[in-house]
Amino acid sequence: MNRIVVVGASAAGLAAVETLRREGYDGTLTLVGDELHTPYDRPPLSKQVLSAEWAPDRVTLRVPSELDSLGLELRLGVAASGLDVADRTVRLADGSAVPYDGLIVATGVRPRRLPGEGAHVLRTLDDALTLRERLWPGQRLVVVGAGFLGAEAAAVAWRLGAQVTLLEPAPVPLAHAVGEEVGRVLSRAHLERGVDLRTGVAVTEVTEDGVRLADGAEIEADEVLVAIGSLPNVEWLADSGLAVGDGVVCDEYCEAARGVYAAGDVARWYNPLFGVSMRIEHRTNAAEQGMAAARNLLNPEARKAFAPVPYFWSDQYDMKIQAYGYLRGHEEVRVVEGELAEGRFVAAYRRGERLSGVLAVGVPPKVMRGWRQAIAVGAAWGEAVG
Repeated sequence: MNRIVVVGASAAGLAAVETLRREGYDGTLTLVGDELHTPYDRPPLSKQVLSAEWAPDRVTLRVPSELDSLGLELRLGVAASGLDVADRTVRLADGSAVPYDGLIVATGVRPRRLPGEGAHVLRTLDDALTLRERLWPGQRLVVVGAGFLGAEAAAVAWRLGAQVTLLEPAPVPLAHAVGEEVGRVLSRAHLERGVDLRTGVAVTEVTEDGVRLADGAEIEADEVLVAIGSLPNVEWLADSGLAVGDGVVCDEYCEAARGVYAAGDVARWYNPLFGVSMRIEHRTNAAEQGMAAARNLLNPEARKAFAPVPYFWSDQYDMKIQAYGYLRGHEEVRVVEGELAEGRFVAAYRRGERLSGVLAVGVPPKVMRGWRQAIAVGAAWGEAVG
């Protein structure tokens, strides 16, 4: 294998190229990215960068000398526009083409948007810096979407003195992911600080003066942030023959076609630990999957299934939220340590007859280690929760 191309200069893409070099690959290695920035970390964008606690360069994952040592052919500021699997060629938006013997797709996701102009989204470093410039005491900010990203941004804006209105179409924010009881606890943190959290509210468009709701009412705002989820960047693969459906569809090895693998937010793969196909938009998964895809591409005869216990965290106000496992599709939630009312607890999630996930608020990481291990070994629900 003389030429490997990684499309996506992301955390997953960086992990892939570093793993390839670490595993001994010494052929031509091309890293393509649609942003001019070298790979950077995204979780701090809605926290430390938005709050101006960190300078922009602090999110850079590798300094120039470290990237230089990888011997990469860097193609930054140009998006992939097409893939010819038969010809083993990636077409780029500038009209050029890059041949490959092996390919890793790590093109990530992009924010969903609403009709209308002028709203902010929060996915890139430039997005975060642009919004940060518009947040100051007294500024009226409407955040559409009370998921983890919207909640984090709302918490930062509140801390900066903005008047925050947080709009969510569901009756209880995040209930689909963490359950209604836990969702109410997370919501309470906003309400206690005076954030105007409104649930069961559908926003139809962004206007010059704010947002318009489904019932025709308008909410005025100086700035609007839309945080209503994301879409995997797979349009460039439309004519490639790869299976795409809410991501690049892969097997348990992260392989989408012979010699073509996917990693990170864009990859929908079969996770044998949980017995389901999943697409995970979390930082830890991106790095781990980038490494796994690289190893499997480089050593197909010794491939290993990618079967992680997903992990994510969120910082909101004074709350540290951590979760392991696959919480979606759970059938039962049980508080196994602490109390919801105290805002310090561990909640376990059941899917079928097994422990599928655990979420904690306000507890040390070491408390979670045993729960993570129980999920990793497929512990039965009764055995895990007693």
